[in-house]
Amino acid sequence: MKALIPFPEPSPELFSFTLFGMEFALRWYALAYIAGLLIGWRAIVALVKRPSLWAQDTPPMTPRQVEDLLTWVILGIVIGGRLGFVLFYRPDYYLSYPLEIFAVWQGGMSFHGGLLGVVIAAWLFTGRNGIPRLSAADSLAVATPPGLFFGRLANFINGELWGRPTDVPWAMKFPTMCADPALQGCPQAGDWFYYGDELARHPSQLYEATLEGLVLGTLLIWLATRCGALKRPGLITGVFFAGYGTARFIVEYFRQPDAQFVTPDNPMGFVIGEGAVGVTMGQLLSLPMILLGVALAIHAARRRRTPE
Repeated sequence: MKALIPFPEPSPELFSFTLFGMEFALRWYALAYIAGLLIGWRAIVALVKRPSLWAQDTPPMTPRQVEDLLTWVILGIVIGGRLGFVLFYRPDYYLSYPLEIFAVWQGGMSFHGGLLGVVIAAWLFTGRNGIPRLSAADSLAVATPPGLFFGRLANFINGELWGRPTDVPWAMKFPTMCADPALQGCPQAGDWFYYGDELARHPSQLYEATLEGLVLGTLLIWLATRCGALKRPGLITGVFFAGYGTARFIVEYFRQPDAQFVTPDNPMGFVIGEGAVGVTMGQLLSLPMILLGVALAIHAARRRRTPE
């Protein structure tokens, strides 16, 4: 029998307590959002405090404006991420049960939807405050990878969004979180258990954390602080779009597709194509990001180092 890396079976909750008969808990997933937002906020503040990094040695925002932008970004992430999941992944279900759209505590967030929400929120905020939009977008791009890194680690801790079956040496057998003790082998609600003949799978959450968080984040910081990329508005944003889209496109080959796309005739979960060749929903949503990112980066690189 092939040896597997054991899943550590962490608790999805950092801690919980009961108050007035109600149970409250801080989950790792919520902590990932908080940590990503705080680190991103401080990263942007650090950048705007270094005028020499920006076009004409003039940052696009003040530290106070960065704080105000954070509120808009949070709203964009939550609203956009939830609506993106509803529209891109399970529109039929939520059309039948519209009130569950608001049940965000049950999970279900889309990165692409959250990104679109942030774009809209930032567009409105910068327009109202006379802030150069491309330079503001560059600062947000640098600040995003930490949130992606922590978010994918939280996916791993939650035992969700795992990979496709594989026999690589680092394959992992993921358990299921017990929701219904009536299931065979399920000990009690909230405990991990292995149901049936579950397969060894790619730890694709860790692949994404590495590519989208560490690799892309390091590249953007290097471009911003060592290569003068912030002096060419839009360059960092273009590299982020192209980099994230490419990373997500690659990892989709190792990530188990959402269950609603998998059928006996379509085990790969393609939304376009069939058999062993096709495109998943994640790849389909990433293609426009790659094209936009490459076009924006090329356009910014060819411009003179002047403000927008």
